[in-house]
Amino acid sequence: MKKLTYKHTMLCCYTGTVSQAIVSNFVPLLFLTFQAQFGFSLEQIGLLVSMNFVTQLIVDALAARYADRIGYRRAIIAGQISITVGLILLSILPYVLEHAYVGVALATIIYAIGGGLNEVLISPIAEACPTDGNSAQLSLLHSFYCWGSVAVVLMSTAIFGVFGVDCWRVVAWLWVLIPAVNAIAFSKVPIAPLVAEGKSLRISELFSLRIFWLFMLLMLCAGAAELSMAQWASAFAESGLKVSKAVGDLAGPCFFALMMGVGRVVEYKISAKIPMKKYLLICALLCVLSYLISSLAPHPVLALMGFGLGGFAVSAMWPGTLTLAQETCPRGGTAMFAILALCGDVGCSAGPALVGFVSGVLQDNLHMGLLSAVIFPIVMALGLFARGKGKAHE
Repeated sequence: MKKLTYKHTMLCCYTGTVSQAIVSNFVPLLFLTFQAQFGFSLEQIGLLVSMNFVTQLIVDALAARYADRIGYRRAIIAGQISITVGLILLSILPYVLEHAYVGVALATIIYAIGGGLNEVLISPIAEACPTDGNSAQLSLLHSFYCWGSVAVVLMSTAIFGVFGVDCWRVVAWLWVLIPAVNAIAFSKVPIAPLVAEGKSLRISELFSLRIFWLFMLLMLCAGAAELSMAQWASAFAESGLKVSKAVGDLAGPCFFALMMGVGRVVEYKISAKIPMKKYLLICALLCVLSYLISSLAPHPVLALMGFGLGGFAVSAMWPGTLTLAQETCPRGGTAMFAILALCGDVGCSAGPALVGFVSGVLQDNLHMGLLSAVIFPIVMALGLFARGKGKAHE
């Protein structure tokens, strides 16, 4: 058998990022289907989004303390298995429990545990691989989330178009194969530590750095800015723009994810030519513009163009903030990645929940709900202005 190398490890990381895209994008395609089949309200759907990311942030918090003790390999395998089991239960529990919402919520929590482990571990595993250009490689890694999102939307929508959306349970089983196979692959590939044993900063040391608190705020805004638009893209296109489900799925989340993938490849290509702080600031300002266009444009085509601009604008926010943090605090280690992922998930929970809440208060007006989330890229831009220069800790 051919010896596995760190190139195979990176392939597993890419596939793990695709698994994360499944967790984040498959269920949102079914929001209005759940509303029709089970009678879920928009507030209940928004709560499902919050459950997903609150669970992930709890896992992030635990991983910050225990991931190194458990070991990267065991933890990342557990994450892939959790995603697998959660997707299987999503197709079963709503039909066997008395309350369908409880079944969907339980499945959401289980696959969100895997999503949290994925989120914490895949970036440091990839960063630790002894390959050239790790910072740029991190941007490329996160682009696979986008390509995975596009694949989830395109393939799921194609199957729904041919067989009807009632076959969504079968589609869920098809997506299960990716994390299931990746769990086996992660058990075989080499995995290196991010920081030499005993050299990484303790959590208390990280929190003593004022610049680290700023990175936490930037990650919160990055998660909220991205997911506020991504999680509601399909429902927005269907109900707000008065198009069919198939068109809504393609024009909303698929277009958004495609443009986000393009943006991350652009970041990968130009990372050596432009300072990351400047690039992130440009993206934050573009994101503000995209929210204004999407929510206020008088014509549906312009609103969809706003979604595309939003996908491009948020592309650098998450991986770029991680890169900036790693450059500023190279001894941050797993704890730093875990805490920043936790902050990102706080944003991923708060952003879509805010959109759902405001929409519900204003009689299901998703345009105004989406507009309320413009606060996140605004705060991120202000935070980038406030960032000091130099390395916080060698």
